[in-house]
Amino acid sequence: MNSKTFTISLIKGDGIGPEIADATLRLLEACEANLKYEEIEAGEKVYLSGKTSGIPDSAWDTLRKFPILLKGPITTPRGSGYKSLNVTIRKTLGLYANLRPARTYDPYVKTKHPGTDLIIVRENEEDTYAGIEHRQTREVTQCLKIITKPGSEKIARYAFEFAKSNGRKKITCMVKDNIMKITDGLFVEVFKEIAKEYPEIIAESMIIDIGAALLANQPQRFDVILAPNLYGDILSDIAAEVTGSVGMCGSSNIGDTIAMFEAVHGSAPDIAGKDIANPIAIMKAAVLMLVHIGKAKEANLMRNAILYALEDGCRTADIYTGEPGTTKLGTKAFTDAIIQKIGKTPSVLQVRELTRPKEVKLAPVSHLEKKELMGVDIFIDQFADRNPEILGKKLEEISKGILKLKMITNRGVKVYPEGQPETFLTDHWRCRFVSESGSLISHESILALLGKFASAGFDFIKTENLYYFDGKPGYSLGQGE
Repeated sequence: MNSKTFTISLIKGDGIGPEIADATLRLLEACEANLKYEEIEAGEKVYLSGKTSGIPDSAWDTLRKFPILLKGPITTPRGSGYKSLNVTIRKTLGLYANLRPARTYDPYVKTKHPGTDLIIVRENEEDTYAGIEHRQTREVTQCLKIITKPGSEKIARYAFEFAKSNGRKKITCMVKDNIMKITDGLFVEVFKEIAKEYPEIIAESMIIDIGAALLANQPQRFDVILAPNLYGDILSDIAAEVTGSVGMCGSSNIGDTIAMFEAVHGSAPDIAGKDIANPIAIMKAAVLMLVHIGKAKEANLMRNAILYALEDGCRTADIYTGEPGTTKLGTKAFTDAIIQKIGKTPSVLQVRELTRPKEVKLAPVSHLEKKELMGVDIFIDQFADRNPEILGKKLEEISKGILKLKMITNRGVKVYPEGQPETFLTDHWRCRFVSESGSLISHESILALLGKFASAGFDFIKTENLYYFDGKPGYSLGQGE
C-alpha cells in the first residue's frame, strides 16, 4: 500500500453530488487511501450568489496548491449568462484529455452488448466547446468550431500513450472530415501522423455518424476511441448507456499539472436527498484518481470491492431488475455493502488494471508554413432585398478597381453568379473577393473595400481573410462553387 498522504481538492457538487461524494469518501477511507481534503464551495449556490462562473476566484489558488480534484456533479442554473462549470474548469486549467472507460458487468448488470470494454479519449478544450457564439443577423446565429494543430497533437499522443501503457491494441479516430475538411480534416491528419510513431497499435479513422451507429450496435468491435470534444461527449454517453448505465461511468480530465476526476452524469436534482442515487460513477472516478497519484493497490481494493458487491447481488434502483438473488439498496446501504467486500476478489468480473501513461510532450515545430493573403470573405446583413442578382451587381460596382467579387453564398451555398432559384435565402450573405489577376492582396485593399461597403450603406458583420499555406488554400469552397 502507498502510505503517502495526499491532500486533494474536493467539490461535492449539487443535487445528488453530496450524497455520492460522501459515499465515495467513506469507501476511500475504508480502503486506507490516506487522503486529506480541501473542500471548495462551487456550483449552484455560487452561481446564484452572483458569480456567473460558478466558482470563486480563491478556488484557483486552492487547485494549484492541491492539483488533484475529485468533483461531484454540478447544477448549472437555467437562463442566460451561466457558463458550464465543468467546461470552465477544464479549459481554465488546461485539462486537455478526457478519459472515459466504459465496460459491461454482464451477467450481473443487464446489457444487450456483453463483453464490451472500451475507452473514450475525448479532446477536452477545443471544438464548439470553445463557446464562441454570435447572433449576427435577425435570422442567423453562429458557433465557431476551433480545432488547433497542437491541441490535436496533444490528445492524439495521449491516446496512443494510454493505449501503449494499458495493452490496448487499436485506436479508432471518429471525425466528420468528409464535410468539415479543414477542421476535422486537421484532427484526423494529425492522428494519422502520430500513428506512424506507434506501429504496434492499429490506427483507423471512421466517419462519426457510422461510428456512433456502430458503437450503439456493435460496441465490442472498439478498443480505444479518439474524438474531438463534441463527438467525444456524445460518444461517451452512448458508450455508458450500452454498457449498462450512465450512473456507472467515471472519468478523468488530465492536464500537464492538474487533474480532475468526476462522474459523467449530471446532478439529478429530482432524486436528490432520496437515498437512491448510484454512487458507482464517482467511485470509479476515484479509482482513476488513485491510479493517477500512484496508489494502484488502493485503487484495486476499491475496484474489486465494487465488482464483488455487484456479483453478490447488490443493486441501486437504476440497475435493479428484480432478478432472483439481487437486492435493491439505497445509496448508504449500497456503500455499506461495498465496504464490507473490501479485500475480496470477484470471481467473474475481472477488469484490466489501468496504468497512468507517461507525460505527453509536443514535438518542436520543424517547419513554419508560408502564409499568403489571397482574398477576403465579407459577411453582410441584408434583410429586405434578397435578390442575389441585384446584390451581386451592386457589389461588383462598388468593388471595381479594388478587388473582384468571385461569388456570393447564402448559408454556404453559392447564389451568385449562376445561383439556382430553389435555394432558400436568409439575411446572411458571404461575399468573396479576390484580386483580378489571382495574385496576393493587401490588408489595405480590404480596408478600402470595407470603406466602400460603409459608404454604400451595407451592414458588414464580419470578415474572414482567405489565406494560402505553402501554396494550399486554408479555406473552404462554397457549395456549388
